[in-house]
Amino acid sequence: MSSRRVRANPGEGGRLRDEILLVAERMLVESGTEDVLTLRAVAERAGVTTPSVYRHFASKDQLVEAVCLRAWDGLGSRIREACARLTDPFIALGQCGRAYIRFALDHPVQYRVLMMRRAAGPEVSPASEACFGYMVDAVAACVDNGVLRGEPRTLALSLWSAMHGCASLLIAQPSLPWPEDLDEFVNDMVRMAGFGAAVSTRLPRTAVPRSADVAAGADTMVDRMRGSVWVEVLLGGLRW
Repeated sequence: MSSRRVRANPGEGGRLRDEILLVAERMLVESGTEDVLTLRAVAERAGVTTPSVYRHFASKDQLVEAVCLRAWDGLGSRIREACARLTDPFIALGQCGRAYIRFALDHPVQYRVLMMRRAAGPEVSPASEACFGYMVDAVAACVDNGVLRGEPRTLALSLWSAMHGCASLLIAQPSLPWPEDLDEFVNDMVRMAGFGAAVSTRLPRTAVPRSADVAAGADTMVDRMRGSVWVEVLLGGLRW
C-alpha cells in the first residue's frame, strides 16, 4: 500500500493534480482499459486520500478525459513538427495525416477512449475540436492554393474520416491481415485519400464515369505528373 501524502500546502494544488494524472496515465496504459481508473484506486496508487482526487476531478469521466488529453496535447506538436519545413500545402496535408495516424498507434488506449466511444454529451469534445482545427487549417491551405476545391470544413471532415477509419481499424482489429510494413500501408492509405480528394473535388457530384474513362484519365494524370517525382528526393523521402 502506498504511504499517504501530507496535505498539500497552498499553491501546490497544481502539482498534485499533475501527479494524479501521471499515476492515472500509468494505470491506464498498464491495464489497457479505463475501468481501472476509479477515483479510489487512483488515490491509493498515488498515495493520497480519495477526497484529494475529488478536489481536482469531480467524477471518473473527468479524470479519464484529463488523462487522455494529457497525451493528446502532443498531437499538435507532432503535426507542427511534421509540417514545419514544408512550404507546399498538399505535401503538408499528407504529413498531417501520417502524423495523426502514427500518434493514434503510439497511444492506442488514449485514442480509443477519446475517439472510439460515444460522446457523453452533445458538445464537441476537446480532443475532437483540436483535431478538427488541425485538419481544417491544413485543408484550407490546399483550397487556397487550388489543389483542393470546396468548403474546407466539409473537406476536412471527409479526410479526417479516412484517417480515423484507418487508425481505428488498426487499433480495434489487430487480427486483420495487415501487411508487415504498417508505415508503408499508412503511406498508401494517405495517398489514396489525398489524391482521391484532389480529383473528386473537381468532378460534378452527379458524374458517374465508366471504369475505362477512370483508368484512362488516371493514366493521363500520372503521365503528366511524372516530372515532379524530384519532390520526393528533395524532401528527403516525404511522399504523397
